[in-house]
Amino acid sequence: MIYSAAADRYDHMAYRRCGRSGLKLPLISLGLWQNFGDVAPLEAQRAILRRAFDLGVTHFDLANNYGPPYGSAETNFGRVLREDLRPYRDELVISTKAGYDMWPGPYGEWGSRKYLLASLDQSLRRMGLDYVDIFYSHRFDPETPLAETVGALATAVTSGKALYAGISSYSPERTVQAAGILRQLGVPLLIHQPSYSMLNRWVEHSLLDLLGREGVGCIAFSPLAQGLLTSRYLDGVAAGSRASQDGSLRPEHLSAATMAHVRALNDIASSRGQTLAQLALAWVLRDDRVTSALIGASSVAQLEENLAALAGREFSAAELTAIDTHAVEAGINIWAESSQH
Repeated sequence: MIYSAAADRYDHMAYRRCGRSGLKLPLISLGLWQNFGDVAPLEAQRAILRRAFDLGVTHFDLANNYGPPYGSAETNFGRVLREDLRPYRDELVISTKAGYDMWPGPYGEWGSRKYLLASLDQSLRRMGLDYVDIFYSHRFDPETPLAETVGALATAVTSGKALYAGISSYSPERTVQAAGILRQLGVPLLIHQPSYSMLNRWVEHSLLDLLGREGVGCIAFSPLAQGLLTSRYLDGVAAGSRASQDGSLRPEHLSAATMAHVRALNDIASSRGQTLAQLALAWVLRDDRVTSALIGASSVAQLEENLAALAGREFSAAELTAIDTHAVEAGINIWAESSQH
C-alpha cells in the first residue's frame, strides 16, 4: 500500500531551534540504535517510522554500526526511505555518526580522517542518500589530533555530503576546542549529543552552560536510561528485557537503591497523570537548551506513549524539588569514558 503522510502531521509536534542555527528539531526525535537492525521485522520498523513522521517526528538519528549486524539499521532505514518517505526527503533531518568499531583493522573505528570520511561514504550508500543533514563524531579519540577529527567533519560539510557537523559524548573542554577549530574552518558546530536522564545528570555540571554560550544545540540520548525510566523494571527484570540480556543495561544497574528512586519517580509521574517514561522525557525537555530528546521505540504503541509526554511539559517548583530528591546518579553512564578526556 502506497504511503501518504498525514496531512495534519505538523499539528502534533513542537520544534526548537538548534542553538543559534537556522535549523529546528522536533522536541522528540527517533533514534534507530535498537530495534531497527535485521533482528527486527522490516514491517514493524516501517510502521514505527511511518507513524513517527505522521506525528511530526522529522528527525531520524542513526550511526554506521547500528544493527545488528553493523550497518543494517541504515540499510533498513534506506529501504523505508526509498519506498515510503522519499517524497518527503526535504521535510526530514537524517543524521548519522562514526567513531565506534565498524570494520576490522586499524581504519575501522575512532576518529581518523580516513575512517570518518570512508564511513560517511558507506552510510550514504546504505541509505541511498546524496547527503545527510548531520554528521557526528560519535566519540572523542584521545590518540588522534582533534583538528584531524573535526577537520574531517568540516570536509564532510564543505563537500556537500553533510549539511551540519556534530559531536557526541565530548567533554566540555573538548567541546570548546572542537567548536573553535570548526569556527576557524568556517563550519559551525551545530549540535552536541550527550547522554542525559534523571539518573545520569553529568551535562548539568558545565556542558549545558557551555553549549548555551557557544550557541550549540543539544540532543539528549538515552533520556529513559535505556529503559530503566519506564514501567518495565518496576517489578524486577522481565524476561526478554534489555537488562535480561548481555547488553548495555546490566542487572547491576538495577540496584535496590536505584530502584527505590525509580519507584518514587514513578509515584510522582502517576500524581501528574503520566507514565514514568513520559515524566522522564518531559523533565529532560524542561531546559530550553535541550533542543530535542532522542528516543527509541520497539512498537507503535511505545512510540505513541512517549510522544504523549509533550502534553505534560510544565512542572511546578514543588514537583521539580520532589524529582530532584530521586533524580540521582545511578552509575549507568556507560559512555562516560569518552567525555572524561
